[in-house]
Amino acid sequence: MILTKQFEFKKYLPISDMDYKWGFVVNDIGYAQIPKNSDYPPKGHPGTHMFSWETGRTLNTFHFVLITEGEGVFESQSFETTTINAGDGFVLFPGEWHRYKPLKESGWTESWIGFSGLFTDSIMQEYFFKKEQPVIRNCANMLVQNLMKSLFQLIREEPLGYQRTASGVCIQLMAEICNTQKAAETPGLSSSIISRSKYLMNKKIDEQIDFHLFCKNNRISYSKFRADFKHQTGFAPLQYFVHLKIEKAKDLLQNTELKAKEIAFKLGFQSENYFGRIFKIKTGKSPHQFRKKG
Repeated sequence: MILTKQFEFKKYLPISDMDYKWGFVVNDIGYAQIPKNSDYPPKGHPGTHMFSWETGRTLNTFHFVLITEGEGVFESQSFETTTINAGDGFVLFPGEWHRYKPLKESGWTESWIGFSGLFTDSIMQEYFFKKEQPVIRNCANMLVQNLMKSLFQLIREEPLGYQRTASGVCIQLMAEICNTQKAAETPGLSSSIISRSKYLMNKKIDEQIDFHLFCKNNRISYSKFRADFKHQTGFAPLQYFVHLKIEKAKDLLQNTELKAKEIAFKLGFQSENYFGRIFKIKTGKSPHQFRKKG
């Protein structure tokens, strides 16, 4: 539970030109425990952040809201009204109308953080976070709650350079939220098979793997496995395997006296020429150039 003995905390931060040049700034942060049958939202927020259920609101920065107790509803311009349960979170997008509130009979405990900046736009792009899918279910794990605690501590104490430190913690927070969402989109069975395939790739990095046979043995179609693997990792299975081989090759070039031909054979590449071509595509250098620079 993120709350301390305080009933409510909120802070809207002054942002300097230096902060903006960093590319990621924390604009505001807060938490509140909303008792049963209470008016919502609580008073004391700036006019740009106040709203009512009847009118909703539109903000000009990103926000992440985490609900750790109670129950309520959420709705946005791109997402129909849905129930929010304890453990759920949701993302508010700049320029996107939205509204939310706790149920009168339950109240809720909410924590939020607002952030913006040029770097923010790159990590909050549609590939990772979609306006059509703003709600992240069951994301209030221990890591997420500890990251929120760290942010509250930084903002309260304001040590030297706290904005830059807070931006790093906030990026880690959103990375964990993104990972939670991606994991929910991959069925448990597929996720288990993907983990198994990664283990196999690392174990047999010096060999070749027949992924079609692997799928047959695990009773999953190759097309399904490939799609789920790419959704979770960003790589097709063979691309991922080649990436592991290249990383191993870089280690061998830097830390052994094995020739490129020997490394190509050791890692199961078809030929030295094929290994050299793939290595240059992945690193921008030939094996010889990479070793010489290292």
